[in-house]
Amino acid sequence: MQLGLVGLGTMGGPMARRLAAAGHEVIGADSSPTAAERARVAGTSVTGSLADLVAALTPPRAVWVMVPPPATGGVVDELAGLLADGDLVVDGGNSDWREAAGRAARLAESGVRFLDVGVSGGQWGWRHGYGLTVGGAAEDAERIHPVLAALAAPGAVAVVGPTGAGHFVKAVHNAVEYGLMQAYAEGFALLSARDGLDPLTALRVWQAGCSARSFLLEQTVDALAADPALTGVGSAVADSGMGRWTAEEAVRQGIATPVLTAALQARFASRDDERAASRLLVAARARIGGHAHA
Repeated sequence: MQLGLVGLGTMGGPMARRLAAAGHEVIGADSSPTAAERARVAGTSVTGSLADLVAALTPPRAVWVMVPPPATGGVVDELAGLLADGDLVVDGGNSDWREAAGRAARLAESGVRFLDVGVSGGQWGWRHGYGLTVGGAAEDAERIHPVLAALAAPGAVAVVGPTGAGHFVKAVHNAVEYGLMQAYAEGFALLSARDGLDPLTALRVWQAGCSARSFLLEQTVDALAADPALTGVGSAVADSGMGRWTAEEAVRQGIATPVLTAALQARFASRDDERAASRLLVAARARIGGHAHA
């Protein structure tokens, strides 16, 4: 089928490549000349603006938005003024699920349908297939089923609930991912502290056949194998925002998520260059117990 794709960067570009390889007609739009050229080389037609993109699509149109969260609202608002009754917008970015209902209502004013889709699989999803969690009406998901089926890994696409549910599932997924990655990192630190032990070899055994094996561990092992000394790798761990939203929802619902929350807090701590809290603890310990400053 024909699909408009807004955003041809780290995730959108490879998705366009996978769709083109499956025989779909992808018409894209991206403000980055580099991303646009890369998409053209991979078989995607690229337009100069959202208006040009909409004009190039045959009604009823389907437009998939794959841009960073801060830009999504503006793109959806612009599309609401360009699209017509019967068209469909899919938000596949890492958006806050709490904004989905408002976006659906904004588009509905013009008779435009809306789906939110959590897209997981990272930069390698274009090779192996993505995990897609869809929020919205089943009939809208059925309408773009050929696209969803082409993007997804086998068995890895489903309508998980009403509007907002797709992004909510993705947010919780990412929070769980934080916890798993933190556990692997802490295990690596413990292994590294033992004299004569090669942590890379140990992790390779874990990944080859132990119960802790996973895609995340596979990627962790590959990163370590590429640079065993982690030369030039910083220690500040970023977060996309989804872990924060999940923690906020857990607090709101009174659901205990100690592992997910601790992993998020560990990321915050990794970015505290001043280490203000730790320095105060050292000073207080010295004052209370007469311990020397570290």
